[in-house]
Amino acid sequence: MLKIQEIREIIKLIDQSSINEFTYESDGTTVTLKKSDESSSVMQEAVVKQAETLQKQPKKESVPAIEENKKEPPEEVQEINKHDDSNNDDDNNTFEIVSPMVGTFYAAPSPESDPYVTKGSKVDNATVVCIVEAMKLFNEIEAEVSGEITEVLAEDGELVEYGQPLFRVNRN
Repeated sequence: MLKIQEIREIIKLIDQSSINEFTYESDGTTVTLKKSDESSSVMQEAVVKQAETLQKQPKKESVPAIEENKKEPPEEVQEINKHDDSNNDDDNNTFEIVSPMVGTFYAAPSPESDPYVTKGSKVDNATVVCIVEAMKLFNEIEAEVSGEITEVLAEDGELVEYGQPLFRVNRN
């Protein structure tokens, strides 16, 4: 499956080329990109305006700005979790699992299924605790720490922001 950064790079390459339509198929997933001269310039203007707006907004001190040259946001979030004291309560045994991206929070793999974890659930580093859907891609979020879930901070189907705390874990 393509990562968001890879899709962005493909869009840039297509935009710079004379190709008007591009289709990529892999593992039953199809990505089709079409362009026209008008929509390309309108899209570029929208992206530039959005970037200017983001640069003008005041930054939150506890959450660093996303760097476009980062290829794997989950590693960035891991670094935040390890080194950012604002991510941990005064009690050094409490850890917050945060959203690595903007998207929709899902507590279970499907509406009929039980949630991945609930308050009191035991987790380890590789335990999947939820899914965050972004751009029709379902990203499994792992606990990245061993312990017990003490609080679920997001509701199923809720829109979550980058760096937003999703769970609190009491470390072992």
